[in-house]
Amino acid sequence: MSTKTNPGNYFEDFRMDQQIRHATPRTVTDGDVALYTALYGVRFAFNSSEEFARTLGLPRAPLDDFLAFHMVFGKTVPDISLNAVANLGYAQGRFLTPVFPGDTLSTSSTVIGLRQNKDGKTGVVYVRSVGSNQLGETVLDYCRWVMVRKNDEDAPAPEVDLPNLPDAVAPADLFVPVNLDVREHDDTVLAGSDQLWDDYALGEKIDHVDGMTIEEAEHMIATRLYQNTAKVHFDAMLQKTSRFGRRLIYGGHIISLARSLSFNGLANAFKVVAINGGRHVAPTFAGDTIYAWSEVLAKMDVPGRSDVGALRLRTVATKEKPCWDFPVKSADGNYDAVVVLDFDYTVLLPLRG
Repeated sequence: MSTKTNPGNYFEDFRMDQQIRHATPRTVTDGDVALYTALYGVRFAFNSSEEFARTLGLPRAPLDDFLAFHMVFGKTVPDISLNAVANLGYAQGRFLTPVFPGDTLSTSSTVIGLRQNKDGKTGVVYVRSVGSNQLGETVLDYCRWVMVRKNDEDAPAPEVDLPNLPDAVAPADLFVPVNLDVREHDDTVLAGSDQLWDDYALGEKIDHVDGMTIEEAEHMIATRLYQNTAKVHFDAMLQKTSRFGRRLIYGGHIISLARSLSFNGLANAFKVVAINGGRHVAPTFAGDTIYAWSEVLAKMDVPGRSDVGALRLRTVATKEKPCWDFPVKSADGNYDAVVVLDFDYTVLLPLRG
């Protein structure tokens, strides 16, 4: 048996403070942007129009923030989650230097927490991953935790060591691109809505109305686009013997679908600046139709800025059920069976006047 191939890391292979430099730097192209648009139908003018982005002070349209997220995330999969059961959650995500076509992205990770599960067959690995461009500038810094299989169930359990992760990224830590000037954002017709930061209320819930059905080919193209090699997404034959009997949709695919759907109701939320938390509540499969709704959790001033404000949003994605009744929890306190994503993030919107 050859030992030249990489089987991926199992839970017992991880150590606290372990540093991992991930392989395969990726130069992002206009083709990646076009394919991302084809997969999700994103319509935010800031990412769609070079001229619109220039009016706001940037040299050209940047990548959609979640396309940058997927590119950075995908680098980590062969080392962190190739043998994962599920990706469980996110925290402390900060979008920093914007990414443009032509930039080359690399990722490194640090193990910040470990906990073996009671069954002794799996454990949870917490990592902080940092994506950088070719100039060494950080484009994304985030934490996630993932359940990973053990290869040797008799391997001793590590001492439990869990990170202390805050509930949300503080307003003072939100990054606004230095050249961004939203005072020229006066064409709400081109943006798709006249609803600005001032027009949203704390606690307001927005049904994004539209639904999008996932096709088998689409989610497979997506994982290839991000070079996400997790077996649960790629290998249909292997998954026949799994609990679900079929390939799982990559959780980030649902995040991007929900973000795209949120345009209808949040068209001026042009920039994602933070991932505060998130949970993939239930699996999704090809053929599922995804809907989404959002709740305004907080309205925040951005320190030093008079042109933009921040909204902390909770976006919930559901499958096979429109969101007009805003489902989250059932009477028993568990998630409603239709909920697949519960995602907490922060966006920028222009201020009126």
